[in-house]
Amino acid sequence: MKPQAEQLKILEGEERKDFISKLDAEFGIKNVPGILIMRGKERIFLFSGNLDGKNLNDLEKIAFVERAGVYFAKVDEFGVRLSIEGTHVIGNEIKRNIVELNSDEMETWMMGHELLKKTGLSGFVIIKYKDDFLGTGKASAEKIANFIPKSRRLRDRNVEN
Repeated sequence: MKPQAEQLKILEGEERKDFISKLDAEFGIKNVPGILIMRGKERIFLFSGNLDGKNLNDLEKIAFVERAGVYFAKVDEFGVRLSIEGTHVIGNEIKRNIVELNSDEMETWMMGHELLKKTGLSGFVIIKYKDDFLGTGKASAEKIANFIPKSRRLRDRNVEN
């Protein structure tokens, strides 16, 4: 028998404040518009539709709701990693830990490669090219690890299929 999936959990009150304080500490984000919904122990979705938290919980009582809203972030032991969509939705709120790329670095990043770039930062960073947000990476002293899913990467012209 298949185990039942965990219910959607609406982040309200202190839980919402705690999540936003993590975003503030990492990226200077002080405001998140919409309802924050947790599925499982890590994945956060952002919902801005016409239903409120009570309506979403009531709906899940009669039908399984796999997700509501856009995949926004993942929370793990290293902090909050915003999704590509999360960086787009909240981009105007991001104030720090932004790494700006040049065109060659942007192409390397979009192909899914890590960047050999010393930023002086460590932990999760927001990747940006001109006015476009390209997701989140994990910076260390020598490089930035890439989290772009394989299905969303540009094809590497230097690799044969």
